[in-house]
Amino acid sequence: MRPAVRAARLSIGDRVRLGGTALTVIGLSGTVVRLADPAGTVTEMTLAGLMTMEDFEHPGERSPAALPPVSPLDGLPEDAVREALWWERHMVEVLRGLPPDSPPGAAPKPEYDPRLVSLTRREQAKAAELTAAGKRVTASAVKQRRRRYQAGGLAAMADRRAAPRTPPWGRADQRVAEAMRQAISEATDASTRTASYIFWRTGQILDAEHGAGTVALPSRAGLYRLFKVLSAGKHTTGSARTRRSLAARPDGPFSYLQVSAPGEVMEIDSTPLDVLVRLDDGIEGRADLTGMVDVATRTVTAAVLQPTTKSADASVLLARTVTPEPMRPGWAKALAMSASALPHRRLSGIDARLEAAAARPVIIPDTIVIDHGKAFMSRNFRASCAYLGISVQPARKATGTDKPHIERTLGSVASLFAQFVAGYTGRSPEYRGRGPSQQAVWSLGELQELLDEWIIAVWQNRPHDGLRDPQHPGRAFTPNQKYAAMVEAAGYVPVALTADDYIELLPARWHAVNAYGIKVNRRTYDSDTLNPFRQQPSGVKAHKNLWEIHHDPYDVSRIWVRDHWNGGWITVFWTQLHRVAAPFGELAWDHARSRQPGATEAELADAVDTLLRRAADGPAGPGEETRPETIPRRDRRVAARTRAAQPLPVPPTGQDQDTAGSAQVDDSGDGQLADVIPMPIFDPFAEADKPW
Repeated sequence: MRPAVRAARLSIGDRVRLGGTALTVIGLSGTVVRLADPAGTVTEMTLAGLMTMEDFEHPGERSPAALPPVSPLDGLPEDAVREALWWERHMVEVLRGLPPDSPPGAAPKPEYDPRLVSLTRREQAKAAELTAAGKRVTASAVKQRRRRYQAGGLAAMADRRAAPRTPPWGRADQRVAEAMRQAISEATDASTRTASYIFWRTGQILDAEHGAGTVALPSRAGLYRLFKVLSAGKHTTGSARTRRSLAARPDGPFSYLQVSAPGEVMEIDSTPLDVLVRLDDGIEGRADLTGMVDVATRTVTAAVLQPTTKSADASVLLARTVTPEPMRPGWAKALAMSASALPHRRLSGIDARLEAAAARPVIIPDTIVIDHGKAFMSRNFRASCAYLGISVQPARKATGTDKPHIERTLGSVASLFAQFVAGYTGRSPEYRGRGPSQQAVWSLGELQELLDEWIIAVWQNRPHDGLRDPQHPGRAFTPNQKYAAMVEAAGYVPVALTADDYIELLPARWHAVNAYGIKVNRRTYDSDTLNPFRQQPSGVKAHKNLWEIHHDPYDVSRIWVRDHWNGGWITVFWTQLHRVAAPFGELAWDHARSRQPGATEAELADAVDTLLRRAADGPAGPGEETRPETIPRRDRRVAARTRAAQPLPVPPTGQDQDTAGSAQVDDSGDGQLADVIPMPIFDPFAEADKPW
């Protein structure tokens, strides 16, 4: 590429030379030049393209001098500078006909006149001149020098081999630099240490590779200078989280995912919420926030709070994503979809569920980007996505940049919502104040209600920098506005989930139907509806003829068995359900098992019920009988987290109502089922006609 030059003047009738061929300018229109060769062939090109071509010459006008770079020969020896200036004088004469130090009005030599001699002839003449003067050089060497001069100016004429080359680590021994670079690399995933540890580790590496005392370390100041150069941009002595994030950042320029429809690409992730919640019996605890965001509209389609994230929570997130958010009692009318920027009238004509919905779009995912968390890599979540026709795209391990939108969204929840909630803990112990547990006043359910309302009222109506109009970058859209614009082109297809659909989203297991029922985690489930299937193969050979079982990890009271013969689901209740007054999940059951390894199923059920009752009653008050043992804090925490965990919202089916009655066993010990006496339906008209 030629160096920048001042624009030369072209007029119709001028003769130019291009590639050794003489051309005549026959037309000029704006920035387009029309040229004709001696054979009459007409060529059109832009003026900028013509002026920057390497073989272009304009003999009728003297080419202006190239703009020299600033200080092109700094740092070079005096001999190298002198040689570069000598070559520049000859190259200028080849290109323009006159050396740069020619007096005004001087005429070029006949063999260097651009108006009479081609560039190739001038290069040959210069080679002959230099050879005759004692410096043997060929015409091709002159041509290479001329091209280098046109591309880089005076700096290209210098012999860079004579310049002193300083490596990035300065004058330090290269072996020391390589050892310190290895020590810095080892610190990427380790806990943060000071620079002194890096120096000590560098010495260890040198002794192991080259022998003890073979390579001497620089002075303390030299080590710090070397460390500053090699650790630049790596956060070696700073935050470990930032250091790992920088190390996981991919090399090369950043790219942006182009999406054109809601739900085309969605991202899901889970993180601890920086708010302490008040659980039962005054126990405070943290909650995990699992959220999903749509890349095209930045809509938070659903967010779920649970004491711990399980695969069932991710499945609930899918269900809430494709289900309209209902208006809650106490919410302002401005939060309704009918009062928002969403096309409520047209959408409610397609999906009747949106008639009384809140202002949160219903988005059907097409592809979901997940990380390698157990909840998202579980078979249950993948099966739920396959059931809904959703593609799952795993991100690379420890690479948050593969799902940056949900990472930033969860960070925004912390900065825009969590810090305004009582019980805020800060993002780390370094930022935590005194006594945040004393400020924890919200229960998990209440905090979930606040979060849902904040998403609809604030997040969905907040302008987002990632939703700017390409034609008008000064305007930023809100998620609701962006969805309203995109749904006009992408359309909307409602997905209504039935009770069977919710059961499909639950975690799955495979078990045998035995004579006594089904054994799940040392719990026995049995029902009369299992009679045709006892000790029978399911026919699913891929799973060794076992039966598919779906269960709720937050509610062990029942399971659902897939009827592989006739289709549908069979609800089966726990045989020891009558021993427990309150529902509980796997957390309390596993805790009781760890305390009593050899206990029977009935003893474990009684232990769980006792745990929940003791935690609910609290310590003995004044005047009450002193209990023989106090409640360990671990037991209280398990009980509190068990009560805080909400079972999945599975709609009841007719079979559930029928089977629930058969599962209630009389506690008198005779094993007889009690008669169920239905209550009469109150009829106001019949009551009005009665004589009194």
